[in-house]
Amino acid sequence: MLYRILRVLDFLALVIALIVAAGGDAPRFTGNTDRARVFTREIEFDYPNWVWRAAWIKVEQAAIGLPYLFDRATNKEIVIEYLRTTQYLMQAEHQIEQIFANPAIADKESSSLYVRARRDELIERQTLLAPLAEATLQSQISEAVAELGLTISGQPMPPVLYHTSSTPLALIVSSRSKIQQIANISVLPTLTLDDQIKLEDEVAHTLDVSTLVVGTGGIGVYPTMVMETTDLRWTLSTIAHEWTHNYLNIRPLGINYSKTPELRTMNETTASIAGDEVGQLVLQRHYPELLASRVEPGRDPLISLRAGPLSFHPSPLPSDGRQDAPPFDFRAEMHETRVTADELLEQGKIEEAESYMEQRRQVFWENGYLLRKLNQAYFAFHGAYADVPGGAAGEDPVGPAVRALREQSDSLADFVNTIAWMTSFEQLQEALQ
Repeated sequence: MLYRILRVLDFLALVIALIVAAGGDAPRFTGNTDRARVFTREIEFDYPNWVWRAAWIKVEQAAIGLPYLFDRATNKEIVIEYLRTTQYLMQAEHQIEQIFANPAIADKESSSLYVRARRDELIERQTLLAPLAEATLQSQISEAVAELGLTISGQPMPPVLYHTSSTPLALIVSSRSKIQQIANISVLPTLTLDDQIKLEDEVAHTLDVSTLVVGTGGIGVYPTMVMETTDLRWTLSTIAHEWTHNYLNIRPLGINYSKTPELRTMNETTASIAGDEVGQLVLQRHYPELLASRVEPGRDPLISLRAGPLSFHPSPLPSDGRQDAPPFDFRAEMHETRVTADELLEQGKIEEAESYMEQRRQVFWENGYLLRKLNQAYFAFHGAYADVPGGAAGEDPVGPAVRALREQSDSLADFVNTIAWMTSFEQLQEALQ
């Protein structure tokens, strides 16, 4: 047993070294980033300690033989029970918040006693189920990856390892004159909204840039980090998305992730395409009953994927009763906004572009979508995830080119293994020709 644990430790150390050396979609520090880090050094997310703790959890899971202690049916039940427990826990926490926010309740401690006891029981049960559920989903994704041909000698490399956690917020910095991400700094997930706004304003005013703090659903460190949610479809896609980053990180495309905006979009769009296809296969094999569910009308799949279903997800406001009004197409409207903003910026009309984006933000608000800011930094972040036509990517040709390569590829493995060895957008264009 000790020999087995040591072997696992040796392997994890090797893979972690490769991942850290290569990078990933985890933030990388550049000259521009260092200027912004003057404001974030005391509140940055501690990746090294998180990775060490998560890696040790994976070693413990491997040492006791998870998920092979149970049969496939039992493992599936464990996943469903974990999701159910997480849902009950969220409901209990919401009840507690309501009690303490209600001015009509004088004795909040007594009034919340039962719910707090129930919450503690749910936390204990969730803690027990979490490693079992994680090991099961890792195994199911590994099977799907192998079936799709993304393996070396029949094994995913690196192995599929993830850990559920509170994910960091990301401070996104863009130039004002051009929509282009020049910094992405992970900060503590515990920052209040007031803290986030203060940070945005300080960096924006001092460096004359556009800024936005966004939520993240997953981070491609190793083991990968995935936020807690009850949405299994989203969880599977995100685990596979972040694993794809790990797969790319030891190949030229991932190593050059931050070299150009085009390469970043190629990375993220590839990971999104692969993540969705792998996640869909796992649903087909293990959770076919969930395939009947659909994303509800009005929801933007881009925001759903990146921000995660537990972040605020803009839902349409109640209808005003007009039956003849056409539905508000979020992706089409966002695409129009990006295209117009780009045109104004190309003409050097920075203030006009920023005023226009704020006006458009209000249009989204009037149609039921809460966007705290709609600026260059918003588009610099969301525009890189171009696996679906339209949306925040605007007329950027990179996303359509990646999608075209997938369409002309014989398989997902053929697509990923072709684009993984590219080091420029020009190579992608040549491949399409």
